[in-house]
Amino acid sequence: MIISRTPARISFLGGNTDQESWFSTHNGCVLSTSIDKYCYIMLKKNSHYFDFNYKIAYRVIENVNNLEDIQHSTARECLRFAGPKLDSKESLSIFHSGDIPARSGMATSSSYCVGLLNALYALQGTYISKGQLAKDAIYIERHVLQEVGGVQDQLQVSWGGLNKIEFLENGLYHVSPIPISEDRLGSFQSHLLLLYLNTNRGGTASDISNTFVPDIDKKRRQLRISHALVDEGINILCSNKDIRLFGELLHEYWIEKRSLSSAVSNSIIDETYQKALDMGAGGGKLLGAGGGGFLLLFVEPDKQAKITEELGFLHVPFGFEKVGSTIIFKG
Repeated sequence: MIISRTPARISFLGGNTDQESWFSTHNGCVLSTSIDKYCYIMLKKNSHYFDFNYKIAYRVIENVNNLEDIQHSTARECLRFAGPKLDSKESLSIFHSGDIPARSGMATSSSYCVGLLNALYALQGTYISKGQLAKDAIYIERHVLQEVGGVQDQLQVSWGGLNKIEFLENGLYHVSPIPISEDRLGSFQSHLLLLYLNTNRGGTASDISNTFVPDIDKKRRQLRISHALVDEGINILCSNKDIRLFGELLHEYWIEKRSLSSAVSNSIIDETYQKALDMGAGGGKLLGAGGGGFLLLFVEPDKQAKITEELGFLHVPFGFEKVGSTIIFKG
């Protein structure tokens, strides 16, 4: 049995500059972190007395004999790419459990893909570097499944930690940990308030991204601002400047992001965000492609309880995470 644990992520600044159609000609970068909310994948080889070759358990349970019959597209393609060859007396079970809902803007789909690949390699006794793990997941999600989206998620959840991730025109990626003291990191985290809006996104992240990515070069102003804000944010975090300045950057970024497409936000999100600002939040943004899911607010600690109560959405406490996708059990 193998169990992998892969974190969710929060992206702060630079979003959508990680779209290949953008960084292949303009370069890109993001500031993001992994958090202590996880996707768990358990793999188990079974004996011959089961009447299936593959069991895939998530919100439904699939028992199938042929790889092509697996409906969970990510599981099917991960197995095709890195799965073990089963003899006539073996079957394989894949069980998924997650700390947060799917399709909520926290990279849950990429966490599943990265975590499953990590577990499949471990099952076969193969060592895989974090860089290769991320590249394999990017290949499956963006090229095999042809889902529209960026490539920061696979890198962030593979590596873990608070990072600047750069995307270069030649297709290379650089993951650079942010050199921030523990005290400063604690102060930063204490100002972050995460709320689950539980609103309908109106589609997947790929659906929302598809409303602007095909014409992404027409969004040059927004993406250039988004790119520039990354280094500004890092400068604030790694200095003695007032940490509240970071909230202003989040607000500036959110204004640019929501102008990418009408699918990014909606009236409920806009009203909730404005109410938070009126009550003292310094800034914030919706996580992920948009449309719903989690709202991240930058709020002084002594104001967070009142804002949470007044907004009426679920508060999700979290901490930063540093190790990325890992195998937590092998036996």
